Amino acid sequence: MSASRTHARAIWDAAVDAVRPAPLVRRALADLAKPLKAAPRILVLGAGKAGAAMADAVEQTLAGELDRIDGIVNVPADAVKPLQRIRLNAARPPATNFPTADGVRGAEEMLRLARSAGPDDVALCLLSGGGSALLPVPVEGVTLADKLAVTKLLHSSGATINEMNAVRKHLSAIKGGRLAQAFAGKAMYSLIISDVIGDPLDVIASGPTAADSSTFFEAVAVLDHYELRYCVSIAVMKHLEKGMAGKIPDTPKSLPANVHNLIIGNNVLALAAAQARAEALGYRVINLGSFIEGETRHIATMHADIARSIREQSLPIVPPACILSGGETTVTLSKTPGKGGRNQEFVLAALSKLRDTTNVTILSGGTDGEDGPTDAAGAIADQGTWQKAKSLGLKPVDCLARNDAYPFFEATGDLLKTGLTQTNVMDVRVILVDAP
Repeated sequence: MSASRTHARAIWDAAVDAVRPAPLVRRALADLAKPLKAAPRILVLGAGKAGAAMADAVEQTLAGELDRIDGIVNVPADAVKPLQRIRLNAARPPATNFPTADGVRGAEEMLRLARSAGPDDVALCLLSGGGSALLPVPVEGVTLADKLAVTKLLHSSGATINEMNAVRKHLSAIKGGRLAQAFAGKAMYSLIISDVIGDPLDVIASGPTAADSSTFFEAVAVLDHYELRYCVSIAVMKHLEKGMAGKIPDTPKSLPANVHNLIIGNNVLALAAAQARAEALGYRVINLGSFIEGETRHIATMHADIARSIREQSLPIVPPACILSGGETTVTLSKTPGKGGRNQEFVLAALSKLRDTTNVTILSGGTDGEDGPTDAAGAIADQGTWQKAKSLGLKPVDCLARNDAYPFFEATGDLLKTGLTQTNVMDVRVILVDAP
């Protein structure tokens, strides 16, 4: 492995290490020591890809208070492990993002636990990326199949995340502030590791402890906009129409003063750690920030152009240089897509644009260790990748056209495989441009 590849991986690892749940949770609980000490019971609820590590950190940090802790956290099946007082519930199988009946049962138990709180009890709600699919409690009269069908219809119609959330929150008994609304105790503290650009509380895990500004009218307007009113189930439309008629209460537009949402980790924190590591390794850094979104290929082309400008013109900085960026891009799939994820596609698109990757190393990886429906977090490429591809007869442009990045990087030996990191703050990209 070249020095540049080693450096790129070290910089990316620094980003992930900065948002590991254990230290983030420990710091947050240190600030909450007083209310936690006074509580007769500490209820632990939540969901997300970081849920298991966060719950473990709670037990480790509050080791002297275990007899007062009771809780359940919904996590992916491959994150389940035995804890002493908090039950980790396998809410969905590994490498999928579809809600399940097991997830429903776990989320229903959370609601019961929240309602059981005494007047002096305190709740800790542990939320992280992937939490929305892990908290699938449909409202009464609507089935999980009904709700899944709506989500799929909206997704295939090109609805935005805000439009999808407006509908899904109004079909959920736990999202859109409903979990906080169910809590009957003294104080609820949500410890949140954000996987959303800008850290909007109502979007992360669909905001189970955040106020929701959307309404039943907006939810129906979204369905009408995409001409889906008559495609969804009768039960779904009945529920939404009841809401518009005022026969059932809307999601809470404000929350009581005893509900506190705390962002303890995000992409900004990860990028800051990556920058510090890159500078320690001797690189000048351009940090493009966490608001990077849009079509993956376009974003990759922009990054490749900056790298080329640095390499050939020493602008905007002189090499050795490191380009960092975060956020989360999207991939428009071909009619017959192959295998891959947005991070693998990013590296392949940047490689295709540069072609001559002399003195350039490109790494892009999902901080959760997952990239699409694959076992890789992303990929890493340099001049050796291009040469290996040529010797194997692989054409990056052809693989890119069919969204088939995984087989390409599998053949060249350049997949970034980390295993599940048990955190999730979107993606981190590292591009190194060495001095000639």
